[in-house]
Amino acid sequence: MDLQIRPARPEDAPGLAELLNAIIARGGTTALEDPFTPQALDRAYLTGPDVICCFVAVERPEDGDGGRNAGFQTLGRYHGLPRDVGDIGTFARVGGTGRGVGAALFAATAAEARRQGLTAINATIRADNTGGLAFYSRMGFVDFSVRAAVPLKDGTPVDRVNKRYDLRPGA
Repeated sequence: MDLQIRPARPEDAPGLAELLNAIIARGGTTALEDPFTPQALDRAYLTGPDVICCFVAVERPEDGDGGRNAGFQTLGRYHGLPRDVGDIGTFARVGGTGRGVGAALFAATAAEARRQGLTAINATIRADNTGGLAFYSRMGFVDFSVRAAVPLKDGTPVDRVNKRYDLRPGA
């Protein structure tokens, strides 16, 4: 698989909304529970005022013609976090995890976060999302807190694990 990593653009919103909505519909790996319109996704994760950066992984077929979205990673401002700490979200196409999409996206995201002077990146992951927890640990994130029993829409309590990636030199 040949991946192209590039900054997200507003015209990516329909395809990325489809990708994210499939993840939400499957359930179990994201705290997000309501589907996104392309406009809402663009504002929240691609180009809105709280977005620091967002990168898209485009899977290029062997013949080099066209391509499809393999995933995206967004870094934004989140209430309760200091201005120099970004909050990350990583989304890979259903059935497309474990193929290096997240790691390729994270290389671009971490570089841009450093360029913009951020000191750290926060990731909040559902405690039952073992794949997500393992991914962020592989990227170098370390656990720093747990919010216990955060209810889903149906009332099911699920812990949220907060992980942090330090961007400061030598850290």
